[in-house]
Amino acid sequence: MYKLLRPLLFRLPPERAHHLTFNLLEWAANVPGALALVRGSKPSNKAAISVMGLDFPSPVGLAAGMDKDAKHVDALSALGFGFIEIGTLTPVAQPGNEQPRLFRLPSDHALINRMGFNNGGVQAAVARLRKRKTGIIVGGNIGKNKVTPNEQALDDYVKCFEALYPVVDYFVVNVSSPNTPGLRALQDKGPLLAILSQLSALNTKRTSKEGARKPILLKIAPDLTNDQLDDVVSVVKESGIAGVIATNTTISRDALTTPRSEVEAIGAGGVSGAPVRKRSTEVVSYLRERLPRPIVIIGVGGIDSAEAALEKLKAGADLVQVYTGLIYEGPSLIRRINHAYAQWKG
Repeated sequence: MYKLLRPLLFRLPPERAHHLTFNLLEWAANVPGALALVRGSKPSNKAAISVMGLDFPSPVGLAAGMDKDAKHVDALSALGFGFIEIGTLTPVAQPGNEQPRLFRLPSDHALINRMGFNNGGVQAAVARLRKRKTGIIVGGNIGKNKVTPNEQALDDYVKCFEALYPVVDYFVVNVSSPNTPGLRALQDKGPLLAILSQLSALNTKRTSKEGARKPILLKIAPDLTNDQLDDVVSVVKESGIAGVIATNTTISRDALTTPRSEVEAIGAGGVSGAPVRKRSTEVVSYLRERLPRPIVIIGVGGIDSAEAALEKLKAGADLVQVYTGLIYEGPSLIRRINHAYAQWKG
């Protein structure tokens, strides 16, 4: 079904196609039997996995950025995902960068985006999550507002953490988007440890009162050097967080086959999709050698096939997430990965 729709969607500007796709998904979710046309079979019990104290029906999650404002969690849950990550959310609503800010690179099976944390604010998302009907695992990806200086970034992360705590199952600290000026400087060891240590302390405090500790993960860029990755390893161990999501988009253009003139005309932004696959897997492998389980690694970047997903899992990832691959391959990608994972798991 999606293969018939994709050529039509790709004739539209990417952001318009995104909204149309979700309108169609919401329509299908309310028509008996309609979702079966795109979903196929549900994941088998063999695809289930337990990590971070959570029981995932499938190792395949939706990466942050697709449903920033938690508007479509119920509809997305019907596609076979094991978990859905919302966000990136900020304390106050912000429009993000000017459009156009999302671009397709079809020959590379890639996207370039400079969305800029466009979202309706954390409180609006909390209100929606309180009303959701499904019990799918939901992660809350949190960031800082564009106007918040880095010296005050911790306050923004704390506000989002406190607001989302009752309605999400795990947290992701996003300091790796290339589309908020200065944000990646928070990946440096000092500010990163300060943010994660504070959130970990708040987590412990909430757990002692409410008895439900929420795992905290750190999302990192694929552009970090090995020395910087060593700092990440140190920070993860010292802060006591649950793990790492590897990786976000890349600012590199080296792996692209799209003509340079076209890429330069697009301008700034992070590349996602197939060109990130190799580096993302390298980062997963490097981290796993230094972060033994039960520390969790979620692999994301260039997963557009079952083979690409298994590559991440064999490199040491516990779970995987899709985003750009879903745009190019459609919901059947989830089913194919679940099936391959169940066979590999035995």
